[in-house]
Amino acid sequence: MPYSNQQDWFVIKDIDQITSPSLVIYPDRVTENIQRLIKMSDAVERLQPHIKTCKSPAAIRLLQAAGISKFKCATIAEAELLGICEAADVLLAYQPVGPNILRFVKLMLTFPKTSFSCLVDNLEIALLLSKIAQENKLIIAVYIDINVGMNRTGILPEHAYTLISNCLALPNLKLTGLHCYDGHIHDSSLDERRRKCESYTAKIDQLKAWADQRYSKNLSVIAGGTPTFPIHINNKDVVCSPGTFIFWDKGYQELFAEQDFLPAALVVTRIISIIDDNKLCLDLGHKSIASENELTRRAFFLNAPDASVISHSEEHLVIEIADGHSFALGDVIYALPYHICPTVALYDKAFTIIDNHTDGAWNITARQRKLTI
Repeated sequence: MPYSNQQDWFVIKDIDQITSPSLVIYPDRVTENIQRLIKMSDAVERLQPHIKTCKSPAAIRLLQAAGISKFKCATIAEAELLGICEAADVLLAYQPVGPNILRFVKLMLTFPKTSFSCLVDNLEIALLLSKIAQENKLIIAVYIDINVGMNRTGILPEHAYTLISNCLALPNLKLTGLHCYDGHIHDSSLDERRRKCESYTAKIDQLKAWADQRYSKNLSVIAGGTPTFPIHINNKDVVCSPGTFIFWDKGYQELFAEQDFLPAALVVTRIISIIDDNKLCLDLGHKSIASENELTRRAFFLNAPDASVISHSEEHLVIEIADGHSFALGDVIYALPYHICPTVALYDKAFTIIDNHTDGAWNITARQRKLTI
């Protein structure tokens, strides 16, 4: 069914069926976003979406139905969900430490149809993975996590040569490629994002060429997220892993105008108190919507676009609105989050909306820290 792009696409006619606050998802728009992503790529094989945004088996199956077979994730629970969905190729974009090393091995043993890999950025973890792989008669595939400027995880490109050599020498360890996440690049200007990407890609190319020349090893490269997707997709040697595209949000809508994805997930909230002629209180607290941004960048209200947030606490959000509004107690406000990923993680399910009516629900399965493994 084609998505609705009418001005009131978000209005839910049987809204009395939905409590507030609740997460609502519009599957037709999700499907459209997947198709738009694929159209931006020259080959579906170069797409490895991150499921940290959706965390849902229903969303994963829509991606698989569109021909996408490779995925990226950040938690063992997300990786387990992908195993349950029989995803062909899953990168745990995290270096496992402590008990998560054994959990990662258990993933591999539990879901043999899925090819799992993980990140390493130092020899200590590579040695541990090699040892446990030998003990379990497994081959563990790894990507070296490269620090390309975010300064969060990863090894600097100039220090990665030795780690590449060490990983290639370790038994039961298969060095598959390089992982380059550039989440620090989020300028509104596409040209500026491109310039910043180019500042590190030459170093990655040198690493690849060196590994190929010295070891006849053709390392794959997984790079970027949603902000730099339009740049990396033009490099045929790079696999891209956007995540936010699937639901989109107000933050990325404002920043990245060149990416024409559709908002596909909202939070339904209601007016629970009228403070005065201009101030309304909603049941949309910190526990209901991502709140790490400044006060003015937490939610945009589709049916109250001129409203501004003036205070926010655990269970309440207060907006200020112009004189003459017609809102009453119990009225529904449709909130488009500025940051959809952590918003989704606040809910265990989302109501699905088709043709302006409720049509079931999606489980947000991987919001849990642990499923069974």
